Amino acid sequence: MTLKHWALVGGAVACLNANSVVAAPWLEPGDPRARFAIQKLADRGHIEASTTTWPISWVDATSGKQSAARDPQAVGMASAYLNFERDQQASDGFRGEFNLRGQNEVPGITGFEQTGTGKAETSVNLQWQGSAWAFGLKPTYTHKPDDDKELRLDGSYLALNPGNWVLGAGAINRWWGPGWQSSLILSNNARPVPSAWISRNATTAPETSWLTWVGPWDFTILAGQKESDRQVPDAKLLGMRFTFRPVTGLEVGLSRILMFGGEGYSENGKTIWNGLIGKDNGQGGANEPGDQLGSIDVRYGFPIGEQAVGLYAQMMGEDEAGAFPARKSWLLGADWTSQLFGADQQWFVEYTNTTADDFLGDAMPNISYEHGRYKSGNRYYGRNIATSFDGDADALTMGGYHFFSSGSNLSAKISYAELNKDGVSRTVASKGVFYNVPATDQKVAIASVGYGTQVLSGWLELNLQASDDKIEYISGEKDQFSASASWTYRF
Repeated sequence: MTLKHWALVGGAVACLNANSVVAAPWLEPGDPRARFAIQKLADRGHIEASTTTWPISWVDATSGKQSAARDPQAVGMASAYLNFERDQQASDGFRGEFNLRGQNEVPGITGFEQTGTGKAETSVNLQWQGSAWAFGLKPTYTHKPDDDKELRLDGSYLALNPGNWVLGAGAINRWWGPGWQSSLILSNNARPVPSAWISRNATTAPETSWLTWVGPWDFTILAGQKESDRQVPDAKLLGMRFTFRPVTGLEVGLSRILMFGGEGYSENGKTIWNGLIGKDNGQGGANEPGDQLGSIDVRYGFPIGEQAVGLYAQMMGEDEAGAFPARKSWLLGADWTSQLFGADQQWFVEYTNTTADDFLGDAMPNISYEHGRYKSGNRYYGRNIATSFDGDADALTMGGYHFFSSGSNLSAKISYAELNKDGVSRTVASKGVFYNVPATDQKVAIASVGYGTQVLSGWLELNLQASDDKIEYISGEKDQFSASASWTYRF
């Protein structure tokens, strides 16, 4: 079967009904080409749906198909790619993928793209989809993993589609926010936390006249449980995200993460309520309900000629003051597209500062992603559930993607970061788990390149990451060089 060869076939790709309702699968984070396509279509006014909350439903991702047909020079290849992928990933019945991955080192610094968590992995992803139900089973064997868990079911799920809602349970990757390199509240840097969730399917605007100003809106709520191999075993996780697009091109996102309960601590309704209203600002007092993060993000995208430009920002608070997030971290960025050499390009530049109140105030280190009770922090199996730079970091990243007309991809990024700026770590590591938490104040440059293309009727991804020095984490050093190869075959 041919994979990814879509760009020049025009009408030969499936003409899909973008208004049909499907339970799953959704489009998970990890495919920069899909993200580029959705974002450019939205910035040019062809998609009126949330683009900063991943997974994204295929209903939303392909909703601009008819409008895009009137803008073929700018978004023709992007629209064709999404339609092809939807045909591959969201058709009724059974389908599957087989994947092999190998790498000499598990990268400590990651972005929107997917990376493995062991030296070698093999998985089979089996999925079935009907008119109202869908499920996925993805058993994976990982050799020499960072977290000592060789067998896992990450990517498995069961989903039901009542009306315009999706009810699901499983472990799927998420990305909340407009950043390309980081999210300050929830990303795919860590393994997905097993959870149950409810989310909208098509993020259409309200029909009620007095709510039409909200525009297309999205809502997700999830409840999960973290690992037992942590300082407070089996801590619970509650997450919520609401986004809306009041005007074309402008998207606003409001997110909340609450970690509470676990072995020896209350998990009742009062505890959850007190956490949600912010009664947990003392960093671990005996009567506190847990640890909560809140974030606000904004992205505005607009067309210029046949291209698109976006400006975005995200603010995350570790505490609450006057009903708003306090002890703030910041992310600022811009992205834009181009069309050179007969291909599409996506570019971005992004600044991240995760030292509380450092960007607009007096720095307060050892607060972001840390907690006096939950000494493993806002991490899952040793990795931050948000940015891979972790807390107390200052980082600037520039990156670009080149999408060949043949279907192949080329990517390059460079980051310059100061990690753990005050040189102190509050995190308590668990035995057998590698904690990707910088141990000392370190200044480091990290460069990465990647190439993806069709090989042997499958899709081959090659990636190389290098830093100018080894990064020292509280669990040990990582090698300066990480080279990986991943091959996926669909059947």
